[in-house]
Amino acid sequence: MKKILFVSILALLVAGSLLGGAKKKYGKELTLKQTTKVSEIVANPEKFDGKRVLVAGPIVDVCKERGCWIKIGSDKEFESIRFKVQDGVIVFPLDLKGKSAVAEGIVSVKKVSVEDQIKSGEEMAKEEGTTFDKSTVTGVKTVLQIKGEGAQVDVK
Repeated sequence: MKKILFVSILALLVAGSLLGGAKKKYGKELTLKQTTKVSEIVANPEKFDGKRVLVAGPIVDVCKERGCWIKIGSDKEFESIRFKVQDGVIVFPLDLKGKSAVAEGIVSVKKVSVEDQIKSGEEMAKEEGTTFDKSTVTGVKTVLQIKGEGAQVDVK
């Protein structure tokens, strides 16, 4: 009877761990416990510039060329933040799109000139296999991203 009970409990534990949220880790271990809403960072970028944050949300896009960034969706519709990692240090596979992520890094806010926006837009379009219309650049732009250090992605 004890053997049957032991085997039953063991089977439940194994099944629970298999069905539970399996997570894939990328980069460094996460150290922060409290998440910051992406919408808060987007609304107040200067307040967060240079600060370490932990964000959570759906992965809405992945770098198609090198897997060097993911875009994490906000708690507000049509809003996201780029989580950029050093090329080759972390590689995000394309199939992560649509999965949920928790990611930690340092917020970076910088002003980008018209010329640099056009250059960056053309490079991004090349990476994504799209086109870039430089007439859409109308002035200096504030660019916001997280310099990524570590992430966990729900793979189930």
